[in-house]
Amino acid sequence: MHPVLCDLDGVVWLSHRPIPGSVDAIARLRAAGHRVLFVTNNSAATIESQEAVLASIGIPAAGDVSTSAVAAALLLEPGERALVCGGDGVRQALARRGVEVVDDGDADAVVVGWHRTFDYEGLTRAARAIHRGARLIGTNDDATYPTPDGEIPGGGAILAAVVTASGVAPTIAGKPFAPMAALIRATVGDDEATAAVMVGDRPSTDGLFARTLGCRYAQVWSGVTAKGAVVDPRPDLVGDDLAAIADLLLGSH
Repeated sequence: MHPVLCDLDGVVWLSHRPIPGSVDAIARLRAAGHRVLFVTNNSAATIESQEAVLASIGIPAAGDVSTSAVAAALLLEPGERALVCGGDGVRQALARRGVEVVDDGDADAVVVGWHRTFDYEGLTRAARAIHRGARLIGTNDDATYPTPDGEIPGGGAILAAVVTASGVAPTIAGKPFAPMAALIRATVGDDEATAAVMVGDRPSTDGLFARTLGCRYAQVWSGVTAKGAVVDPRPDLVGDDLAAIADLLLGSH
């Protein structure tokens, strides 16, 4: 059975509130023999906290969560120094990579991810380090983040401020870019990655990520994309939500 790669926000939940049918859909896919993994551009939370929240809604996920923070950490070498403009998930991933994490001063790289404490002083520290030679790494460039109350500014909005202040183009780690694809291939193997189905709500990240991996894309309407919108790249499967995609996958056996 091929892996099923699920985005979290807009596919499994909205701000940790399960989307109806998603928990059961994952259980059904796993019972049929599919490995279900979670591939998220959310870099703010640690792997353990993501796994814990999934477990709290009835989805065992130990070892099955891949984040843009982990993908970003792979762009640095152990022993390098990184100034973090992001959340705990970025700090954890860098530390586990053997990277020295700092909040100010010179650095080999500035790593930017979504966080709620972003302010002018943080922007100044990031831009100053880049002006002094640090390379700029963004965990992702999603402009918005879906919540039950509508979209809020995402990690890409914070990254855009750092890009404008520094005048430097970033290397972006998360979906749909190559570093995240490399992380998934390392997790499941090249053949399994190509055979996978990527389930997502945002074609500009999830759909293009499926193309980067060379796998199928399943579009759902439970997140940021309005039902019936023209989707590019064209999805291989379409459903209202993850439960509908599970029906299609399980019905095709």
